[in-house]
Amino acid sequence: MSEPNETFDIVILGGGSGGYAAALRAAQLDLSVALIEKGKLGGTCLHNGCIPTKALLHAAEIADQTRESEQFGVKAELVGIDMAGVNSYKDGVVSRLYKGLQGLVGSAKNITFVAGAGKLVGKNVVEVDGKSYTGRNVILASGSYAKSLPGLEIDGERIITSDHALTLDRVPASVIVLGGGVIGVEFASVWKSFGVDVTIVEALPRLVAAEDEESSKALERAFRKRKINFKVGKPFEKVEKTDNGVKLTIAGGETVEAELLLVAVGRGPNTANLGYEEQGVKMDRGYVLTDERLRTSVPNVYAVGDIVPGLQLAHRGFQQGIFVAEEIAGQNPAVIDEAGIPRVTYSDPELASVGLTETKAKEQYGADKVKTYNYNLGGNGKSQILKTAGFVKLVRVEDGPVVGVHMVGARVGELVGEAQLIYNWEAYPAEVAQLVHAHPTQNEALGEAHLALAGKPLHAHA
Repeated sequence: MSEPNETFDIVILGGGSGGYAAALRAAQLDLSVALIEKGKLGGTCLHNGCIPTKALLHAAEIADQTRESEQFGVKAELVGIDMAGVNSYKDGVVSRLYKGLQGLVGSAKNITFVAGAGKLVGKNVVEVDGKSYTGRNVILASGSYAKSLPGLEIDGERIITSDHALTLDRVPASVIVLGGGVIGVEFASVWKSFGVDVTIVEALPRLVAAEDEESSKALERAFRKRKINFKVGKPFEKVEKTDNGVKLTIAGGETVEAELLLVAVGRGPNTANLGYEEQGVKMDRGYVLTDERLRTSVPNVYAVGDIVPGLQLAHRGFQQGIFVAEEIAGQNPAVIDEAGIPRVTYSDPELASVGLTETKAKEQYGADKVKTYNYNLGGNGKSQILKTAGFVKLVRVEDGPVVGVHMVGARVGELVGEAQLIYNWEAYPAEVAQLVHAHPTQNEALGEAHLALAGKPLHAHA
């Protein structure tokens, strides 16, 4: 523990993806850092978000593969889901990553880790348990929490958030998922694979409404086929507890009953009672407002991650943390293009995208200037081997670069790396068409789509 009132080059409030990335990069750049975290290093992503949910999704995939193995000529029987075993596997993954992260931060000579709840008490001072840590620069990285809605009291037993869902010790018979965004559809996908009767209720007109409309429709078709029930355009009205679970009333007076209700209506910024506004930091509905260089309204105070309006993604916070460390070090890093951040929904099927949706592209460039092309995975050998359906959709500006890539299908999250290079390097279809894509891979689907958009379709119709 450092001495009170010790001065650092940077004091970071929060040790999640944004905070620890900023700390590690700043330490590389010979800046002294105080990294303050009240919970566990790694934050939501490592302990309550990306990592444990993806472990559950992989267990769900194994369950489906076992159940459906005979179509591949493999005789196997799914006896059941052992939640103690699933949780042990999940927790083991988290534990190994956590220990690795602790080792990285602990071995960095320029980082002082401070365990405890911090509060901004001066424009450059954070207080933890009565001790002050002064920074020539301060980075606010306090993360997010699972939100609820007015009239929805979370009890952690029948009405739960994703935090509770990650520690369930049983497979429920039925679940209502309130919210058809990324978190909602991922949990719905897991539970269906585990044999649960699932109903998603979403106020917006379609599932994963932030994605391209064709991707949403493809996911909805796949969910119907999987017998995952969903009701879109149906706002929540009230919830009541019953003898066996919960009863949800939605718009129009329709009711849905289940053993559990998962409230998956997004995450809110964790900024209450942390002293931000009192020190002059401009806020909007709890979010910290920044410019494109992530500077707040207070000089030498920056903000990163889920508390900054925009995509609430761990890799966004991570990159923002690196950016701010380099900015403070005087390296003048390139501004992060928010549209260039890849997005993946790890349901079955997966959705992956980068850049603009067709609708956004038409708004930005004009409907007559935008061309799209859909390459169906039915023409892709590896996708047929995997027995997956879906597509790669490209959005381009006429006589210009590709400005959006949208993909649906098993494992397409692994293809988003090339997709983000195509978008961020402003590649033209003809330039991507020159690249050689290995056969047989799903990656070929990206190549085939660009070949077609460049005017030379081979395994596809123009």
